[in-house]
Amino acid sequence: MKKMMTLLALTFTVLTWAQEQVKFTADIRNKTADVITIKNNMGKDIQQIKANDKGIFEATFGVAEGMYFLFDGQEYASLYLKNGFDLTVKLDAKNFDETLLFSGKGALENNYLADKTRSGEQMEETFMKLTTDAEVDKFCEDQKNEGFKKLESGSYDAKFVSLSKLMLVQELMQLKKYYKENKEKAKLNGSQAPAFEYVDVNGKKVKLDDFKGKYVYIDIWATWCGPCRAEIPHLKKAEEKYHGKNLAFVSISVDVDKDFEKWKKFVADKELGGTQLFADKNWESDFMKHFGVTSIPRFLLIDPQGKVLYADANRPSDPGLIEILDNLLK
Repeated sequence: MKKMMTLLALTFTVLTWAQEQVKFTADIRNKTADVITIKNNMGKDIQQIKANDKGIFEATFGVAEGMYFLFDGQEYASLYLKNGFDLTVKLDAKNFDETLLFSGKGALENNYLADKTRSGEQMEETFMKLTTDAEVDKFCEDQKNEGFKKLESGSYDAKFVSLSKLMLVQELMQLKKYYKENKEKAKLNGSQAPAFEYVDVNGKKVKLDDFKGKYVYIDIWATWCGPCRAEIPHLKKAEEKYHGKNLAFVSISVDVDKDFEKWKKFVADKELGGTQLFADKNWESDFMKHFGVTSIPRFLLIDPQGKVLYADANRPSDPGLIEILDNLLK
């Protein structure tokens, strides 16, 4: 949910400038670095703020009114900034989302965003339990009505209310899209996996049939994909845990053809394990089209008979994957 809010916020920054500026202060316990960064809707750094002698981050700068992001290392928080705000945030980096607390001018709107992030996980858990189109429609309508009511009953900045309503509507549309996509993916579970024949780093052709008799955990990724790279350490741990078991780890890159050598170098430099393959026609490969792969990373789990167990399997970073694999391999 937090990632979804991030993607949606990228759309809604209003380009209006004023003579005033934002005064921003951050008091971060257990900070991960001596510099924090505020990024705009394009992911561009707007302001890098160094900690002073007391460990406090302070800066004054001009902004376009709208949604931004505060980064402390890999952790981040949504911000609503407007020239004239005098905003302070306190948090503990060890419990980033849970401890976010804003004060000063602009605090009302930013505490709303912090609360929304905290409640997002519970909202997502509730949504994931829905099983029918009618339940999804009712859930989304209720969320919209409750969200609008909360925004309209508060004393929020008018522009913030309008942006937040737009974001909420888009967020709920994304949830509906996610639900429909998952329904389509679930239809593939239990079906025979289509064949593929891709080359490995040595130019040898490898087929899915080569793994018959084993469970096959497939990672669809690309060298340019940040979330894909973030899964690599977790994937290596899984490979180590199940080494010697009746399970093959296969990674298929959808990098474009011209990046073949770049892919080979990445595999070597990062010492990637398992079977590393390069898809022909990248995204347009028949195998990718069969599974409706439009975003990565994407993971699949195939059984020893070549049937699809999970067309959208848990990521290596998800503890649920270990539970699934342990049950299959015990």
